[in-house]
Amino acid sequence: MMAKLGEFQVDDLNNIDWENMGSWPFPGKVIFCVLIFIAVLAGGYFGLIENNLDVLNGATQREETLKKDFENKAFRVANLAAYKAQMIEMEESFGSLLKQLPRDTEVPGLIDDISSAALNAGLKLNAIDPQKMTKTEFYNELPINIEVVGGYHEMGAFVSSVASLPRIVTLHDFSIEKSGNDGALKMKILAKTYQYSGDEEVK
Repeated sequence: MMAKLGEFQVDDLNNIDWENMGSWPFPGKVIFCVLIFIAVLAGGYFGLIENNLDVLNGATQREETLKKDFENKAFRVANLAAYKAQMIEMEESFGSLLKQLPRDTEVPGLIDDISSAALNAGLKLNAIDPQKMTKTEFYNELPINIEVVGGYHEMGAFVSSVASLPRIVTLHDFSIEKSGNDGALKMKILAKTYQYSGDEEVK
């Protein structure tokens, strides 16, 4: 067979009779069969296998996604009891926090508590001015501008007293400057208190 292939000449390609393939020399028949075989393989790959490979890759990716989703859900199911216990604890904590939010009727009392904290700390209360209520998704916010005059340590005691009030009060944007020639200081500070804005009544 190798000897016959060696006898094949390039010039023989010009003398090919396409209408009488049986008369072709043996090497030509072999080369033609090889070309047909390669063409069939290429056509089968691009016509059938390539599309199926895309489908297979897509299915593999979906399988990985489903596996991860299954693992996440299995983990949640395994920890469902712990999640429920945590939810109950969070609801209890949330209810406790809601009770720390003053109602409308309690705001004047809260202002009195802040005033008492300033006076008990030895400060002179120049102003305590509630601002317009601001509404958010879950609560209402009431800013209160406060201005006190006194010593540095007294101001620290005042801030500590306000922070320890039973109702939630946060302090923001404070500034301290000299007040007169007697060494006293003047502090301006913004206090914020909060009200629950839901339909649930806070008791």
